[in-house]
Amino acid sequence: MPNRLASETSPYLRQHANNPVDWFPWGDEAFEKARREDKPVFLSVGYSACHWCHVMAHESFEDEATAKLMNGHFVAVKVDREERPDVDAIYMKAVQAMTEHGGWPMSVFLTPDREPFYGGTYYPDTPRHGMPSFTQVLERITELWQTQRDEVVGAGARLSAVLAQHRAAAGTSGAPPSRDVLDSAVRGLRRTFDRRYGGWGGAPKFPQPAVLEFLLRRHLATGDTSILMMVTQTLDAMARGGIYDQLGGGFHRYATDAIWLVPHFEKMLYDNAQLARVYLHAWQVTGDTFYRRIAEETLDYVAREMLDAHGGFYSAQDADSEGEEGRFFVWRPDEIVAALHGHSADPEGDAQLLMSTYGVTERGNFEGANILYAAKSIAGAGPESARESGDVETRMRVTRATLLEARNRRVKPGTDDKVLVGWNGLMLTAFAEASRALGREDYLNIAEMNAEFVLSQMRDPHGRLRRTWKDDQPRLNGYLEDYAHYAEGLLELYQSTFDPAWFDAAAGLADEILAHFSDPAGGFFDTSDDHEELLFRPKETQDGAMPSGGSVAAMVLAKLGEYTGESRYSEAALAAVAGMGEQMAQAPLGFAAWLSALDFIVSPPSELAIVGPDPLPMLALVRVTYRPNLVVAAKARDEASGISLFEGRDSIGGSTTAYLCRHFACERPVTTPAELGDLLG
Repeated sequence: MPNRLASETSPYLRQHANNPVDWFPWGDEAFEKARREDKPVFLSVGYSACHWCHVMAHESFEDEATAKLMNGHFVAVKVDREERPDVDAIYMKAVQAMTEHGGWPMSVFLTPDREPFYGGTYYPDTPRHGMPSFTQVLERITELWQTQRDEVVGAGARLSAVLAQHRAAAGTSGAPPSRDVLDSAVRGLRRTFDRRYGGWGGAPKFPQPAVLEFLLRRHLATGDTSILMMVTQTLDAMARGGIYDQLGGGFHRYATDAIWLVPHFEKMLYDNAQLARVYLHAWQVTGDTFYRRIAEETLDYVAREMLDAHGGFYSAQDADSEGEEGRFFVWRPDEIVAALHGHSADPEGDAQLLMSTYGVTERGNFEGANILYAAKSIAGAGPESARESGDVETRMRVTRATLLEARNRRVKPGTDDKVLVGWNGLMLTAFAEASRALGREDYLNIAEMNAEFVLSQMRDPHGRLRRTWKDDQPRLNGYLEDYAHYAEGLLELYQSTFDPAWFDAAAGLADEILAHFSDPAGGFFDTSDDHEELLFRPKETQDGAMPSGGSVAAMVLAKLGEYTGESRYSEAALAAVAGMGEQMAQAPLGFAAWLSALDFIVSPPSELAIVGPDPLPMLALVRVTYRPNLVVAAKARDEASGISLFEGRDSIGGSTTAYLCRHFACERPVTTPAELGDLLG
């Protein structure tokens, strides 16, 4: 008989609906039961694309004997970390404080007052690798709860107090950081850069898109080609490695090695949104069409596989299929030959060409099979006759398409089809920006459809955002990251369409941030002032796999300050950044989006207003390259607008006119693209 999770909308929670464990979703009912029955709470936090979450579920949560022990001595609570980042953040800090590491699945034991007293991550079903079995942990916690209750409760209270104190100190106001912080951060990133394989750190190795974005900004500001080299070497290595899906496009979550070859195979929406933008910007900066191709392939993958008919973007695709990690993505030589038979005039030759290009061998590079990676350039993979006839690239394009079609007939990994506003904001930003940079009308249609969907279906009657949507049900209060990321996406959509409705919607979300998330000490809380009461009100300032809500809020507010001239926006942005100077300088890998916000604020930004009947020639000039610290507004002469950049500015002699201001001084108005090009430099 299904448990309470059957009525939830989260695909991750539903995966546990038929467990013999008497799971509760997070909420008062579970803790009231724990208090009434005098039991500790076992909190399990994970997400649908988490491989080890599936392993622990199969080993322990599907086991009748383990479930009997859990049901008899604990109240079990299951949380989807993607739906409830607040709960995840609070108890992850607790686990990290107790064990000095963290991850998912996260396993935490709480008092009925929600205070954590013991925790860890994955526990196996039998003792191994120095880890106790999950059953042993349950038995030990049961014994402690029954025999040493005062010590257990006291430890939970003390840890909760420490965590709350640490949160209170996060991102408090200080002196506004200077440009020196940007230079210090670059030096730190240069010291830790992997000069052999690109990126930062060893195995496992993560893409770090926010770091790459910051470095692109610094290259543009300084002209330092060594900064650009760190970006391009990393982008090249990732796009040619197994972390990139060479057939279907899009990036896997991370590489399990230091060389970008073997990925953890899940695909996350937030990774692909950020990486599509980085590759787009790298193309704009360098002119290298390889980066443009990767950006488009990534967005095309999302449009093909991650876009709901209503316009929302799905959250993730699993690593596993048919019970095996990566099974959907890997190949054996005989599978490649078989896929090409009947679809190629020379299946053996085309198979050899593809296998040479993508490093396929009989031995394999992953559990006897092959993860495709760009072992050779296409031009260098085929025989001389093929190169001379100029058909290698065409043959490879057809061969890849044939293999992709064959792969699509396999059992596909599961898709987490819930829609999260914050993650959708990241992808809206990518599609909106790519639409104007690449001239892709289809991308613009996707972006507008997403904005219409979120603003109409994922807000309550008062205009407040909901966190998640699935099966026509919007649920849960929106978090800071939802408001900030979606406001950023709407600003990018405005700059692609110049429809004032998108600008007004972005400003409305920013107003909600100021009204409901502001911390009087500086910066922003992750939860609103009318959110449910938790152990403490979380305020996560570090940029992780996604930029933090605070860093993106600072960027959005700074841009709105430029557009509107309203000091309440710019002052809030500066106050948020002011508390982060030391962290930015000392740990740039963890605060890269904050560094980009600081870069925008201290540059200072430039403002361009275009007024007149035909702004497209001037806009084409602006969009041809990456200008991260330029805000652009455009309108026809007879349109009303609340954007202060238009105040006192009309077209001259009926011609489309551009007004450029920088460093608090305005250039003379110009009426031709050539003149604007001279001003922009």
